[in-house]
Amino acid sequence: MRHDRTPELLTKSTLVTDEAETEALRARVAALNSRYRHHGATDVLRGALTDPEAGRIAMVSSFGAESVALLHLVAMVDNRTPVLFIDTRLLFAETLVYQAEVAERLGLRDVRILRTDDETLKARDPYGALRFSDTDACCALRKTVPLEAALQGFDGWITGRKRFQSGSRAALEFFELDEPTGRIKVNPLAHWAPEDVRAYMDENRLPRHPLVAQGYPSIGCAPCTSKVAEGEDPRAGRWRGADKEECGIHIVDGRAVRQGESA
Repeated sequence: MRHDRTPELLTKSTLVTDEAETEALRARVAALNSRYRHHGATDVLRGALTDPEAGRIAMVSSFGAESVALLHLVAMVDNRTPVLFIDTRLLFAETLVYQAEVAERLGLRDVRILRTDDETLKARDPYGALRFSDTDACCALRKTVPLEAALQGFDGWITGRKRFQSGSRAALEFFELDEPTGRIKVNPLAHWAPEDVRAYMDENRLPRHPLVAQGYPSIGCAPCTSKVAEGEDPRAGRWRGADKEECGIHIVDGRAVRQGESA
């Protein structure tokens, strides 16, 4: 298992700045959505990994409450697909154990564990208290920084996001463009409902994250994740009490949110 430790933020030279290039990427994404619009998750995933229009694709997984469904699909389509797991150093111990067990059980052959290095963490968050004063900056430091570095060399990445998860995902397409980086994001499960995920996990006898049974239907970093009461939105326990739905590596209101930006 490879451990990538690359902490630097993207430089301006790595961002898409040419409008013609951006328009070409938008056209590629539109073509992909048109081509796979009436296909199921497996076909969308297979297309993402083989269609020249999609390019070189990795998967990004939190190994959270529902992650095992998409990880299983990836393992069936191509278990050599690079799977990027961000260890923020603030995760639940149960998540770390679950990640190792699921990767082994599914036979995933290229899991890459990403971390912001010690020196960068000490410089930007010496006391581990950044999450109390600026959750966006904390997410950027511990998630966006190592992920953006690890995605160098990839044209896009697979996510497990679904339309039902929050208001900002209600119109989620199978393929979307992260314009600041020029990468394509693939959402094979965009149209799945909660019952689809549960049925798939049951049918394939996939292991549940141990915290789900304890009242955590959506699982992130331990300090920013709380239990969800019956009847609450499944993501209500993420950043509870804060005006925040995403960790900064996803699209909010049609654009990517980075450190120092607002939603």
